Formats: sequence, C-alpha cells, structure tokens
Amino acid sequence: MKILTSLALAALATISASAQDKKPQIQVLSDIKFSGYVMSQFQASDQEDKESNSFNIRMVRMALEGRLMQDLYWKVQIQANGNTSDLGSSPRMVDAFAEWQKYDAFKIKAGQFKRPFSFENPMHPITQGFMGYAQGISKLSGFSDRVGEHASNGRDIGVQIQGDFLKNEAGRNLVHYQIGVFNGQGTNQKDVDQRKDIIGGAWVMPIKGLRIGAFGWTGSYARKGTWKLVDENHQTIYSDPEKKNPVYTKDSKVRSLSMNRYAFSVEYAANDWTVRSEYIHSQGYGFEKSMSSGKETDCSINYAAGDKADGFYALMIAPVVSKKLYAKARYDLYRPCAEWSTSKTNYEIGANYWIGKSIMIGAEYVRVNDRSLKKHNYNMVDVELDVKF
Repeated sequence: MKILTSLALAALATISASAQDKKPQIQVLSDIKFSGYVMSQFQASDQEDKESNSFNIRMVRMALEGRLMQDLYWKVQIQANGNTSDLGSSPRMVDAFAEWQKYDAFKIKAGQFKRPFSFENPMHPITQGFMGYAQGISKLSGFSDRVGEHASNGRDIGVQIQGDFLKNEAGRNLVHYQIGVFNGQGTNQKDVDQRKDIIGGAWVMPIKGLRIGAFGWTGSYARKGTWKLVDENHQTIYSDPEKKNPVYTKDSKVRSLSMNRYAFSVEYAANDWTVRSEYIHSQGYGFEKSMSSGKETDCSINYAAGDKADGFYALMIAPVVSKKLYAKARYDLYRPCAEWSTSKTNYEIGANYWIGKSIMIGAEYVRVNDRSLKKHNYNMVDVELDVKF
C-alpha cells in the first residue's frame, strides 16, 4: 500500500506542478489510473475425511498504472489473500514493470510480470470465468507450481520482447510473438543458481477472435538449503543417485532442478462466446516441500512424483442473455506424474451473471475424479461474488 500511495502522491505533484507552470513542457507522467477488484467465495466439498464448507476471500488486488511520456507504460499491483503467514498468501507485490510501446511489432517490457506461457496464464481472474485457473495452468505455469516454487500467480522477474505484425486488409494483425528471459525463481525473489529461464510463444490469428498458438519454456528452479539422501546401507550421502539433476557442490548448498515445458493452445473469443483449450507438458523434477518463507529450506527432491507431468482442459462460456447471463462448462485434467493412475479430472458446469460491467456472480458444480485417492469421486460447489473498481 505504501508503494501505491507514494506513486499516487508523486503523480499528483507532477500534474499540479505542470498545471501551475505556464511554460510549454513535455508531459512526463499522465493517464494515471487506480483500479482493483475483490473476489469473495463460498466453497464446499464432500471429499471423504476432508469434508469442508467455508466462506473465503479468494483475492484482493489494487493497482496503479499510467504512462511515463508517450510510449512508456507502467504498472504496479499488490495482492492480499487474508493473512500474512508466508510468501504465497501475505500482502505482496505481484506486478511492477514498465513497457516501451512505440512500435506494435516490437515492445520491450522489464520488471515483474506474467510469464509468456499459455493463453490462460495472463487472463484476468474474473473474466477467466471459473472458480480458478485450470489445474495444468496452476501446476505448470507458476501459480502453485509442481516444482515447489512459492505461489507466484504465473509471474517472474525479467525482460521480454513482444509484438504483432502482418496486417490484413482490414488492418488486423495476423501474427503475435513474445519471448523473455527470467530469474526462474517466481515473484519477489533473486536468482539462486545464475541460470535463467527462457520462455516464449507465438500464435496466428487467421480470423477475428481465433488464436492458434504454441509455447516453450526451458530453465531451472533452485534453492539454497540442505538435503539428505540415503544409500542402500541407509547411510546419509550428499550426492544425487540420479544424474538427471546434479548437485553442484555440498559446500554451496545450492540445488538446481532443470525444467523443460511446452504448450499448445487454441481459443475462439468473439460474438460473446468463449471456447478455449490447451495442453501443457512438463519434464523435470520438483522439490518435496513448497517454498513459503523465502529462507533457506529443505532441498530434498520429490522423486516419487517422477519427472513428467501434463494437463489438458477444454472450456466453453456461452451467452444466454448477451452481456449479462452466461452458461459455462469445463473439462479439466491434470496428471502429476503423466500417468492415468494419478490423474485428477474436474467436470464443471455453472453460470455467470453480470450486474453491469463491474459485478459478477458466479456459481458452479464440480464432479471430481481423483484416482490417487482411495475413494476416487467427490463433489464440490463454488459460489463467488466478484467486484471490479
């Protein structure tokens, strides 16, 4: 909040000084906008031995954005989830970046922002339309990532170039590209192993509203900490029994896990309809415990989960009453070990009702099939009241 307040005061001071000065000058800070949203939620589940029903504040965000001179866009955004316990749920900065936007075909962005991976990752959580992002997006795009990274809302710190080109007769661009270099450690964290993530994608837009794309991601996730492994005689050793993930040195206490991912995506969003589907595949081990405090921690590898995972979803949001009432359905599959014996599938149906342009009431029923559980099937209900301002 202090960051946002300081920026707002600086903006007002600049505007005031500019208004009082009669001499012509370049407008340095302009078009400042304050915005945000609140997502409140009720969710119930009858999962065996884990029955629950509770109200929850899913997310609160506030943002300042504007321009420095004409071609430089900037944004700062903070998020809170209701407590201050750890990196993933305490009030924290999620966006802090600037982007030079002089040319449509070549824009440069630097700071902390969304990783350029998948169609769904960069979408607004309200207009995304469901109780949460698809499982594959959450586990393989840096939300609650399987690698063990703290909850990072699909973001990282780095530099990216992107652009649109090849206009048709109507002036609509047919091709988009984006590629960036990132720390690989998620939000608000410096690099640990000095290895950078390279993430990029491209898509074509042959007709209005249709996107067909592909994405790639290669890099690593690392920690400083301690780990213990045992050999066949149950003696503690400090080396990897599997050479796929080498330990650098015992003294450095740095463990770096390689990662390679790709995704294929298609979406049609036009005439008040949304149809979207994506497949994501990941190769690389993860840590046994998720990072939360940002301090040195356990670096044991989760070999039991294997080094492969994948996810697939297909969804449709269809207008019942245009701009007001929508029916929705989603098939959402995630395989944490890329094997059917571990798959979790959500079958979701529901509706979204918009009150004006700023308030949405969403409801859905979910039938869950989780093959890793003794009792595979259970039910969930999710109801949300979301407000944008």
